[in-house]
Amino acid sequence: MQARTISSERGKRGEDVLDRLRNMAIFYEFKPGEKLNEAELAESLGVSRTPVREALMALSYEGFLEASGRGYVRRRLDVKEMKDLYELRLAIEKECCRYAAQRATDEQIAELGEYLTRSRSVAPSTSVNELVELDEGFHARLAKMTGNAELERMMVMISRRIRFMRWISMDNTMRASTQDQHKALLEALRERDAEKMQSLMTAHISLRQDQIVEAVTKGLAKIFL
Repeated sequence: MQARTISSERGKRGEDVLDRLRNMAIFYEFKPGEKLNEAELAESLGVSRTPVREALMALSYEGFLEASGRGYVRRRLDVKEMKDLYELRLAIEKECCRYAAQRATDEQIAELGEYLTRSRSVAPSTSVNELVELDEGFHARLAKMTGNAELERMMVMISRRIRFMRWISMDNTMRASTQDQHKALLEALRERDAEKMQSLMTAHISLRQDQIVEAVTKGLAKIFL
């Protein structure tokens, strides 16, 4: 029993370290091309080097870091990769729309409506990070409605990879248009109209991609390249 408890505690500690380092990577606290020092990270997090080493390996697999010599550096992200990620996101989201329209329960649809109402009522001073979380929450709920655990996992994966891109393009000036698009998707879901949902989702994601590419090419996000 004691061995099992120790193992569980180590596993949780490892997950905590991974979550913290992933967030640092997502929001580019690690600068592009920066070589990460395993010992310094372990000291700053107050843990041994083992969970840090395991977390860095996982983040390399997830695409945030790349191997360099015997360590890792923060990957640079170019416009082509942004487009590739959004192309993948669109493919996943369209499948989510198709299956959600077929499989969502009335209770799930009602809950999504309540979630959207709460999202629309947040204060104008809401931080960009919170707006991004609200946006992700809407799409995560659509993915859950598919009843397909693999689609849900893919949505989690792509959401992590593009989170900082949502952060670039999301602010209070765009909140109303995003929520209007979410409302239109909800109405199509209530109608069980998968084709309409897919069309709306394509427009929604394509617009966001264009806004992000524009921000980067104008030099508003040089830190990420």
